[in-house]
Amino acid sequence: MVALSDGTVPQDLHALLRDAHKDDIDHLLHRAFLSNPIEASINAYLIESGSRLALVDAGAGAFFGPGAGGKLVASLCAAGYHPDQVDDILLTHVHTDHSGGLVDGNGRPVFRRATVHVGQADLDFFLDPAHRAGVGGYDKIYFEQAHVSLQPYRAAGKLKGFAGTTPVIPAVRAVPTPGHTPGHAFFVLESEGAAIEFIGDVLHVQAVQMARPEVTIVYDVEPPAARSQREQQFDRLARQRRMVAGAHLPFPGIGHLRRESAGFSFVPTDYRYRAGKP
Repeated sequence: MVALSDGTVPQDLHALLRDAHKDDIDHLLHRAFLSNPIEASINAYLIESGSRLALVDAGAGAFFGPGAGGKLVASLCAAGYHPDQVDDILLTHVHTDHSGGLVDGNGRPVFRRATVHVGQADLDFFLDPAHRAGVGGYDKIYFEQAHVSLQPYRAAGKLKGFAGTTPVIPAVRAVPTPGHTPGHAFFVLESEGAAIEFIGDVLHVQAVQMARPEVTIVYDVEPPAARSQREQQFDRLARQRRMVAGAHLPFPGIGHLRRESAGFSFVPTDYRYRAGKP
C-alpha cells in the first residue's frame, strides 16, 4: 500500500465546525500547536491487490482551483505508477475532495481503464436530477460537481454501486458507515493476517474531533448520524487496535486510535525504511 498526497486545502474551522464554541476550538488547536485556519490534508491510498491496482479516493482534481488539492496524479507518478494502470477506484463517498480527481479540468476521465466503486446510496443521493438545485439546505454545488466527476464513468459503464458489507476487489471489502453522506463507507484491506481500514471522512479535524467526537462539520449530510457513527467507530477501532488510514488525517494519515480519559487520540504508525523492508 502507498499513501498518496493530493495536497492540502485551507479550512476555517470557526465557520465550518458545529457543536463547539469558537473558544473551545481555539483551545484544542492551541494544544496541537495549530491555529485557525488550518491546512487539511487530502489523502488517497494505492493498493496492489493480486493483479489489480486500486485507489482509495481520487482527490479533488481541479475543482478547488490552483494551489489547493489536485496533486494526486503527480504523487501517483512520483511513486512509479501511471493513471492508466489503475483498475479500480474505491470512493469512500462522493464529495468533491474524494471524487473530483476522477476527471481533468475539461471533464475528461483521468483513469481511463478504471471502474469506480461507491455506495449506491451516495449515487442515489448525489446523482438524483431532483437534487441538482440543492436539497434540504445542502448546497447545489455538491450535486453539480458529483455529476461532472461521475458522468464519464457512468456513460462508459464503469460506475458500480454497492450496498451492505460486500467484497469490492480481492482482499478488500466495503463496510457502510452512513452519516457524513448516505453512502459513506469504510474499506477494509486484509492480507496475511493483518488489516487496515480506510475511514474516509469519519473525521475531518484530528485536533478537535479526536478529543470531541461529538463535533460535526457543515459538510455532513446528516450531522446527528455522522456524530453517532464517529463515536461508535472510534470506540470500536480503539478497542480492536485496528490500523486506520484517514482521508484528512495529517499526511500520510496512517496509525491507530487510542482512547483517552476524555475522547481519543491518534498515534501515527512507526516509520520503517531499510533494505528489503520498505
